[in-house]
Amino acid sequence: MTQPSEAWSRFCRALEQAGQVVLGDGTPTTALDQAEGIRYLSRLTREMLYSCVDNADPDFPRFHELDLVKMGADNPDNVYLSATIRGDREYRITGTRGTISYFSIGSKANRYAKDGTMASTGELTDAELVDEPDGTVEIIASARRQGRNWLPLAPDSTGLVVRQSYLDRDSETPGDWRIERIGQAIEPAQLTPEALAKALRRAALGVHGTAATFAHWTTLFMTRPNELPDFGQEMFQRAGGDPEIFYLHGYWALGPGEAWVIETDVPDCPYWNFQLDNWWMESMDHRRRITVNKHTATLDADGRLTLVVAERDAGVGNWIDTCGHETGTALLRWLGADTHPLPTCRVVPLDSLIGKAQG
Repeated sequence: MTQPSEAWSRFCRALEQAGQVVLGDGTPTTALDQAEGIRYLSRLTREMLYSCVDNADPDFPRFHELDLVKMGADNPDNVYLSATIRGDREYRITGTRGTISYFSIGSKANRYAKDGTMASTGELTDAELVDEPDGTVEIIASARRQGRNWLPLAPDSTGLVVRQSYLDRDSETPGDWRIERIGQAIEPAQLTPEALAKALRRAALGVHGTAATFAHWTTLFMTRPNELPDFGQEMFQRAGGDPEIFYLHGYWALGPGEAWVIETDVPDCPYWNFQLDNWWMESMDHRRRITVNKHTATLDADGRLTLVVAERDAGVGNWIDTCGHETGTALLRWLGADTHPLPTCRVVPLDSLIGKAQG
């Protein structure tokens, strides 16, 4: 039997190994990027400890919000909720839809700690939801179809992920959601040294696997700098992406006084957004202008979208603040669109745009 003290020591050693993903060859070496990388590990550690130790019982699940836990190009417009479940159980999710622009819930087979994937095992969007007469919503998550709102589970389902996307944070309110297991009432399992050791091992593997997965993505994006190409949607869906979203990820690198100009057609769809992320694929500080969406962006006279990623506002297009970074990642999402335009991108002197604005 592993003693709790030894389990903790192993956990700490495993975290030190995870740190090599952040501090290893090929990662940015600026003080700002390194500090954000260590903060990223601390955030992952906080989330993995909570989900593997405190909120890991699939018989007594709870939704919790991923507050400031950023990973995989988290959407600044989103309220994310997650819960631990098992595919051989049945669950009732109840709540209110709210007025937020978009809602989806998916069941996932989380294998980040093993092979960097989190495949979807079932999906349900707000377009499919049927409300009760009083305005509430009931969703049944199970392997067998049941109820008016059914979320499929598979034998390898391990968690639920809720996405709620704002178009306008000032006027919209997210829903209020709860989850409970359906079936025989049982008592929560008592903590044992064996269970603690297993939970700490899962948490450490989760930190390392998540960090390694997205570091690999950034390394791939670096092969096509200052572009937003289609790297293939399958990779993003295998990692837990929303099947309703078409993802255009990229890597950017700017020298002093340079701007990354992105121009694109905009499809007819219920939601889209662009966001700027750091090297670790965390969205940048939400208090700064690091994102625009269908509601907040200003389109050109011809209906196209122009984005200007730079250290300061040139007065043209939709300015996106680099927040003191020289490099990072970015993401453009088209949600529920029938067509998926690919942007044209170029790097230009920032002063040339300022002169254009003044002229």
